[in-house]
Amino acid sequence: MASETIDGLDSILAALATMQANVERSQKSQAHDYLEKFQKSPEAWTQTHSLLASPKTTAEAKLFAATTLKGKITYDLDQLPRDSLFSLRDSILALLVTFHEGPRPIRTQLCVCLANLAIQMLEWKNVLAQVGSTLGSGAGDCILEFLRILPEEVTEGRKIHLTEEELASRTKDLLEDNASQVLTLLTQYARSSATAATNPRLFECISSWLREIPAADVVNSFLFDAIINALSEETSFEAAVDCLCTILRDTQEVDESIDIIRVIYPRILLLRPKISEFANSGDFEVYKGLTRIFAEAGEAWVVMIARYPSDFRGLVESILECCGRDQDRDAIALTFLFWYEFKQIITLDKYKEARLQYRDVFSKLVDVMIKHLEYPRPNGADQTDLFDGDREQEEKFREFRHQMGDVLKDCCDVITVTDCLGKAFDLIQKWISTFGPQASDSSVPNWQELEAPLFSMRAMGRMVSPEENVVLRQVIPLIVQIPDHEKLRFQAIMALARYTDWTAQHPEFLQPQLNFVIAGFGHNSKEVVRAAALAFKFFGTDCRKLLANNVTELHSFYESVLDNLPPISQEEITEGVACIISAQELSKTYATFKLYCDPVIKRMMSRANEARTSQDDGPRLAVADYLQLLTIFVQNIQPYVSPQEENPAVKYCQEILPVLSAIAENFTNSVPILERVCRCWRYMVLSYRTAILPLLPNLAQQLASGFENSKQGCFLWATDSVLREFAEGAEFVDESTSRAIFKFFEQQALAFLRIMNDLPPEELPDVIEDFFRLLIDALIYYHQELVFSPVCFHILSASISALTLQQESPLIATLHFLRDFLSYGTDHPNSSNFGNGYNPSQTSRSNPPEIQEAVKQMVVDQKDFLVRRILTGMMFSFPRDCLQDASGVLLTLFEILPQETTNWVKGTINMLPTGSVRTGEAERLMNAVEVKVQGGDFRKVRVLLQDFTTSYRRRNVAPREGLGRLEATRFQFKG
Repeated sequence: MASETIDGLDSILAALATMQANVERSQKSQAHDYLEKFQKSPEAWTQTHSLLASPKTTAEAKLFAATTLKGKITYDLDQLPRDSLFSLRDSILALLVTFHEGPRPIRTQLCVCLANLAIQMLEWKNVLAQVGSTLGSGAGDCILEFLRILPEEVTEGRKIHLTEEELASRTKDLLEDNASQVLTLLTQYARSSATAATNPRLFECISSWLREIPAADVVNSFLFDAIINALSEETSFEAAVDCLCTILRDTQEVDESIDIIRVIYPRILLLRPKISEFANSGDFEVYKGLTRIFAEAGEAWVVMIARYPSDFRGLVESILECCGRDQDRDAIALTFLFWYEFKQIITLDKYKEARLQYRDVFSKLVDVMIKHLEYPRPNGADQTDLFDGDREQEEKFREFRHQMGDVLKDCCDVITVTDCLGKAFDLIQKWISTFGPQASDSSVPNWQELEAPLFSMRAMGRMVSPEENVVLRQVIPLIVQIPDHEKLRFQAIMALARYTDWTAQHPEFLQPQLNFVIAGFGHNSKEVVRAAALAFKFFGTDCRKLLANNVTELHSFYESVLDNLPPISQEEITEGVACIISAQELSKTYATFKLYCDPVIKRMMSRANEARTSQDDGPRLAVADYLQLLTIFVQNIQPYVSPQEENPAVKYCQEILPVLSAIAENFTNSVPILERVCRCWRYMVLSYRTAILPLLPNLAQQLASGFENSKQGCFLWATDSVLREFAEGAEFVDESTSRAIFKFFEQQALAFLRIMNDLPPEELPDVIEDFFRLLIDALIYYHQELVFSPVCFHILSASISALTLQQESPLIATLHFLRDFLSYGTDHPNSSNFGNGYNPSQTSRSNPPEIQEAVKQMVVDQKDFLVRRILTGMMFSFPRDCLQDASGVLLTLFEILPQETTNWVKGTINMLPTGSVRTGEAERLMNAVEVKVQGGDFRKVRVLLQDFTTSYRRRNVAPREGLGRLEATRFQFKG
């Protein structure tokens, strides 16, 4: 295999061959490492040129060389003497002459190389002229590609190491000063021949330069005619569509673009006959492009359409026609944004006239959408296989239906809900009168025509007021009588589920619907059963008061179906009955709670006994599922009880606490069970708050012992709820209880620190996340006690160790804690005003000097480790979404310890691997940092460090091995 040093073309070619060969993973890994080092080495400058010039090199190797050269120019240009850049420029131009006819991927990479070099060579003034003269008239496509790429690379110029001022100046030199010249050049090229006028590269180039060339200049030139004419050519159609849509987006400021719109609009309307032409011919790609043009025009000019509804009616009707003729339903989604934005504006009082004029269009749109909602008719003998076995297409159709449902909601806003529901009702009535007599249990003709309006009713449910009193009274009695077809029964139940708040206001319609839903639990289709469970949840939630007297009968039903349902449906039906129980009189709450939950606990204990001896995960997962059902009861049964009275729900929780404790003690290695037990305990605290006080000693003991024995973060998650509910100053919480809660927290913290001492952070990501989220609340409610606690320094050390992780969630939790903790070194910490001394008139609370000093001293005692870990993470390992919080930590450090932090940053940068920082870059950075620190402009310091770490990360791409002194030290704790 290739050696560790860069020793010529043969080694590079051998490594590339290894990457493409069927060899061991270790060999590919070795080849990958070799090539990665080669790409960053100074030798790559000459070797890439040799690879590109060699006639024996494969096209793949040449593409690798061109890509490598692009990276060198972007990130490593400082490896070359400044006076050699002209030779580099000339060599790239020579390569472009060689590759001007292709292969296109190589030519594209070389164009990017030249564009990036042009941006950084401030002394190169005649870029376009020299490129054009060097490549010559025979390299038209190559010149067009370079012209297309140049604005894109300048726009993405932040990845290039230039100051903001240099980049702005170069943008002016390369783009603004050349815009009129490029427009002239492109116009001349388009006029040169019929082939040139339909060249897709021309339209790609125009689209790119519309960043600089005003759309009006293009529209008023020969180029606009070329764009419109190119829509009739197959080879150029797609590029012309992209270009025209780019122009349309540039006319969104309609008041400034009125003259351009007057030119464009008639030309677009002339395309309308093509809608039917290509719909009938079956050329759906072209049809999709046309739809995109009309939709983009509608989106850009939506304000004009609302102002002048008569003048722009042709455009709106064209978009509607695109929707109606879309047989494959591939193009219609392009119009959804237009219909939404159009609805948003014409429902304003200011545009009431437009709303009235377009009622008929939205009425037709409802018809179109409901028609498109229909399932396809099967082609084969299997009438149940609607998509010929294509499950991906079926899933796409399901998702697409919900998007069309959103358009139906838009229509409800324009032509009223009653009118939209009325259309669905008419279709249902029409089907019943036409096909109802022919329907039987085994055969339902044209069921798609009934299912679609049912789905539309479901989709529009959110828009319907509980006071609607016209359509629903007529349609709901029809829905509960539809034939027993799987798709129809599913959709009917789901539709009824969307109108449960209406049913709560119209109790006379409840029983037939409930009977229909309950019958669904006995259906042989799993989809129908799942729909029934979901619907029952909504009936229980919204109609709980109406069903309160049926709680005993419903218990028999609940017991009869529970074991036959999948876990998600068990949760849904449980939520429904729990809501009904919550509507009971207070005197009946305990008995009803016990009636429903005791059988669940009995099932759970039976599966727990089975799980203790079983090697299979099934019984343990079943225990977790039953725990989830108990939690749902606890979440939803929250009777109002005065503090002086016993809470009947807490009374029952006190009975089941030993059972839950026994489960937690016997399954310390089962994460699903422990998480569900802790979730149940957590919701006992959140649901009953201080009423749970009688259970608190036992609960705290179980949380402490459970965490120590299992090392699972869910116990910390549950601890957090206790900490918040019983914090100092909370209502009905005395001082001794609050102090005991903090001691309990300290016990959990000590257990965590011992775990961190025994295991590396990589093995504890979830525990770390839960612990630091717990700490964030501890800072809010017990900041003074925490800062002066002996464990605080060790917690800070643990947070620094946790920063070695690369998972986003635990890192964000740790960084949020650090930001909050360090803010206590300032006058105004990141915390609420909760607690003693709270004054509602105060907008912020002053932080005592002794707390500020304690925080600063702990940071100083950590030396440079915190800054080192933050900067190393920003340069090498932190996920992108963590960088903002990481720089926020640095910002606060500069605010509380400006000189020390400056020294720590300087020391960390000096530890970076040799050659990874540009010559003089570190000195320039530190000089700028020191100037900003002296001026107290810490936010500018934050920006400087963000830019430096981002640039460093881009140049050095992935985290590198052998970081030397930047490697993290192992966390240690003795206590």
